[in-house]
Amino acid sequence: MKKLFIIILLIVQQSSSQSTDELIKKGEEASTVQFNNQIALQYFELANKSEKNNYEILWRISRTYLDIGEHSEESKQLAIYEKSLSFSEQAIKINPQGSMGYMRRAAVNGKIALFKGVWESLDLADKIKSDLEKSIKLDKTNAGAYYILGRTHAKLCEKPKFIRIPLGIGWAKMEESLSNYETALTLRTNFIMYNLDAARAYVEIDDYKKAKFLLYKIPSFQNEDEDDDRFRKEAVELLNEIKGK
Repeated sequence: MKKLFIIILLIVQQSSSQSTDELIKKGEEASTVQFNNQIALQYFELANKSEKNNYEILWRISRTYLDIGEHSEESKQLAIYEKSLSFSEQAIKINPQGSMGYMRRAAVNGKIALFKGVWESLDLADKIKSDLEKSIKLDKTNAGAYYILGRTHAKLCEKPKFIRIPLGIGWAKMEESLSNYETALTLRTNFIMYNLDAARAYVEIDDYKKAKFLLYKIPSFQNEDEDDDRFRKEAVELLNEIKGK
């Protein structure tokens, strides 16, 4: 904690001589290369103070709060996710034609739904779907939007269709889940989380050959997410579960 405080103090001292673009670049490096979300947040917040209403800063702050929330104590998670939601909505307000704002709002609403319980948060399902479809319409290369849409379909399909229809979520389909996962993989082939969750979806439809194909590739991929070591272990566990199938 003391080391983190010193680093943050140095960042603040140096920020006055750095441009907004430089602060965003350093925040992005802290987030996606060093996997240090607290440091990333400091850079993005300094950039936000330097230049208010910057879309590129706002959606990144939303992403960072979500990442921090995922690794926080359960008692603190919802408040952090709500901060993430607030910044995603600010990003959308500033730039309603930006794909990332909608994707970030969908991502954090998904986390809020999981936190509260998916079946207790069905009012969010249509909102998440709408945001993701809008995100994809605005940017057909947004791999994250396809991935989250695939995951949404898969999660809702955990309940039989005859249960889902009266709840207003009969639109969820495993074939849509797989289609979106495959598009995400085409756009970002070596991302471990995409391969793992797509493999899980293929297991659900008993396509063990395709699931194994995806899982066997994972050891050759570089880490691109702070949770990749955990995902690697989960991939091995899933392979062991479907061994011989």
